[in-house]
Amino acid sequence: MEKSALQMARAAYQPKLPKALQGAVKVKEGAATQSVGDQEEIKKLFPNTYGMPIVEFEPATEANNTKMNVGIILSGGQAPGGHNVITGLFDQIKKLNPENRLFGFILGPGGLVDHNYMELTADIIDEYRNTGGFDMIGSGRTKLEKVDQFEKGLEIIRELNIKAIVIIGGDDSNTNACVLAEYYAAKNYGVQVIGCPKTIDGDLKNDQIETSFGFDTACKTYSELIGNIERDCNSARKYWHFIKVMGRSASHIALECALQTQPNICLVSEEIEQKGMSLDDIVTYIANAVCQRAADGNNFGTVIIPEGVIEFIPAIKKLIAQLNDVLAMPEAKELDRHESIDFVKAHLTDENLAVFNSLPTGVARQLALDRDPHGNVQVSLIETEKLLSTMVAQKLEKMKKEGKYTGKFSAQHHFFGYEGRCAAPSNFDADYCYALGTSAAQLIANGKTGYMAIVKNTTAPAEQWIAGGVPITMMMNMEKRAGEMKPVIRKALVELDGAPFKTFAAQRDRWARETAYVYPGPIQYWGPTEVCDQPTRTLALEQGK
Repeated sequence: MEKSALQMARAAYQPKLPKALQGAVKVKEGAATQSVGDQEEIKKLFPNTYGMPIVEFEPATEANNTKMNVGIILSGGQAPGGHNVITGLFDQIKKLNPENRLFGFILGPGGLVDHNYMELTADIIDEYRNTGGFDMIGSGRTKLEKVDQFEKGLEIIRELNIKAIVIIGGDDSNTNACVLAEYYAAKNYGVQVIGCPKTIDGDLKNDQIETSFGFDTACKTYSELIGNIERDCNSARKYWHFIKVMGRSASHIALECALQTQPNICLVSEEIEQKGMSLDDIVTYIANAVCQRAADGNNFGTVIIPEGVIEFIPAIKKLIAQLNDVLAMPEAKELDRHESIDFVKAHLTDENLAVFNSLPTGVARQLALDRDPHGNVQVSLIETEKLLSTMVAQKLEKMKKEGKYTGKFSAQHHFFGYEGRCAAPSNFDADYCYALGTSAAQLIANGKTGYMAIVKNTTAPAEQWIAGGVPITMMMNMEKRAGEMKPVIRKALVELDGAPFKTFAAQRDRWARETAYVYPGPIQYWGPTEVCDQPTRTLALEQGK
């Protein structure tokens, strides 16, 4: 591939490792664990991988030279740092034993099922060190949940003499990793399965996983773009910019970007749900801020909107829940798109039908028809930023007629999604991902399966990070998916009593009135530590830094 000057310089960066992973490693086991919810159901579904202890790596005097071939899968949406998980895994298994081999399954979990793979050699690995994207082997969204998939995958695992599969993914992908680990353990196939926590959305975290990889880089990338828009906004002084950012199930990205850039308004979906706000309540809140700034002579501003906000409006959330059940009915799957709308309307309660009919036609159709492979509403396709700005404009016109608003309102729209998913990883994500890959190798070498690689104490310098693994079953509960109760990893939402949200809430009234913009600039790879090696504001505030 052709390389830019930055890529060539960046390839030489050597990620920093926690002290415990720098040499020989031994495992320290903690107490037995249990799932975060529905303990009896989860234990029944995962009898062979439930209740295992959390493990932590410590320096050892004797090296482990385990002979093992490993398979790697990138699953789901891209996140900065994925290549460094692979390079960390490669370097560590070769360090354990130079004869060890790494195989990458092409285009995600489907590559395992279809026997589509390539061996990852040193020449290939070196091309991708510290780069963004998943293009080394590609990613996919095939769900691993059926016995015939597990058995088909086993054929190529046996052919390549693979000891373990490492699945790099988010909550759904790691749930699939846990199901696969349980199946192979129950059959005594001797195949280990290890997960790694990936998602830019930031919703794969808990007491053991401090942050998912990619969140740091994506938020810094989006914050640079938002800062650029704020500066343009403050220069032209004639537009309100409505900026939607990724985050379907949680508002972590929106909140982190707000903490970094100090926009006039940032919506937090979890707060909207807690307060029971309607769509009109949200529009009124924004319109009042526009009106107040106009009174000060400022007919411009910035609004950050999480892409999943519409799912958190209680009335719409209730509607979506019933839509999920209706669309999961066998007869619904046989209908064409036009028939589906009529079918949906015929099966909604009067209350939900009224909400459905109140929505703009395009939004209603997207809620009813457009679903991802997991059965989720594809909220990224709903142009919430345009919906809100249009409704705000209508509200302001009404206020103007009532003599409550005398300003001018003109809107610009942005959606920052793909712009952040494949950015070259920040120093934090480059280091964090390399440590995750190294940890995955050590979990395999120490005979673990059904574990997720973890790295903790991440607001300290990398050498002081604590590496280990956590049983995936510990993070699971039962949730309704496509009309059925399924075991899934519990998503982490923004905690309204947590330090990041409280810090934001204490400042937002001032930001709404004043022009208090901050311009973070591009991600820095080289330079002063206080510029280059800072964690996200979210992570620092959560740990009291």
